[in-house]
Amino acid sequence: MAITLSVIKADIGGFVGHTSCHPDVLEVTGRVLKDALESGLLKDYDLRTCGDDMYLVMLHTKGTDNSEIHQLAWDAFSRGTEKAKELKLYGAGQDLLSDAFSGNVKGMGPGVAEMEFEPRKSDPVIVFMADKTSPGAWNYPLYKMFADPFNTAGLVIDPSMHEGFIFEVLDIYENKTVEFSAPEEIYDMLVFIGAMEHYIIKSIRRKKDRDIAAVTSTQKLNFIAGKYVGKDDPVMIVRAQSGFPAVGEVLEPFTFPHIVAGWMRGSHYGPLMPVSFKDATPSRFDGPPRVAAAGYQVTEEKLIGPRDMFDDPGFDHARQMANEIADYFRRLGSFEPHRLPLGEMEYTTMPQVLKKLENRFRESS
Repeated sequence: MAITLSVIKADIGGFVGHTSCHPDVLEVTGRVLKDALESGLLKDYDLRTCGDDMYLVMLHTKGTDNSEIHQLAWDAFSRGTEKAKELKLYGAGQDLLSDAFSGNVKGMGPGVAEMEFEPRKSDPVIVFMADKTSPGAWNYPLYKMFADPFNTAGLVIDPSMHEGFIFEVLDIYENKTVEFSAPEEIYDMLVFIGAMEHYIIKSIRRKKDRDIAAVTSTQKLNFIAGKYVGKDDPVMIVRAQSGFPAVGEVLEPFTFPHIVAGWMRGSHYGPLMPVSFKDATPSRFDGPPRVAAAGYQVTEEKLIGPRDMFDDPGFDHARQMANEIADYFRRLGSFEPHRLPLGEMEYTTMPQVLKKLENRFRESS
């Protein structure tokens, strides 16, 4: 029997500022999921947070893009927003960009990652949750997991992976996708996925049978709303073991805190720091960007877990490196490359300043 794992996330109010989620909001939201479990709509669920973002992890048999599941998420976030407004939390309901649900939360603000699959004898799945960054943050680790044999030894020594994987890449400006076959098209693919704010890895499938391996949320709130209203804080689901990268190979890319867009006001570059659940509350200059990882053993009926995958001293050096990189970038202040290029900044006074100074610009001799 095929099962579906849906992870739908939203920022519906920060406590304090943009740093975390309030427990009362989590309680209200969780009640909606509990009712759905008792009614039989959900097989199981988990409620996680990373920074000021809330993640609904839902197991069911309705398939992807199901209106009942998306309605459930919308109702849960709406109830949570009511409590957030009551508590006067920061940015209450900021990711709910419509007043009424219209059948699917895609395009309405929340981020969505879903996959449908036939559960294996043992199915380890890791849900990655990021705060203060954009969906392109997953490009580098996904490439390392599924295309780099220096990271994933299984690409060389595991016969079930040796043929490689199919990468689906989304052009967020044109809303078009293209598939690349790894390893033979790696060089072509890198031309695109290295531009992480333009081309985003949307999904990965095993080449030999096109079984789903990984999916990401690719919603860009600036294009949904017509303006920058958030750096999207993406989610990613990755299956591991038995024909996919081992759990350790899935986690290994995060030992290097690569540079991502987001951080303060969604307008700065900084290192992506792997953290435990308890440390997923970014406050230094609203950062640096964080990633937490929830590990589950997924069955037809239950989410066994979660296990806090980054709660491991093996990632201490990555955290130390991230802090050192953060120190370096912060000293640049308002200068690039710490500050994003003007065209990618969420908040900018550039139009107003240009208007004020328009009569003072002269042709250069």
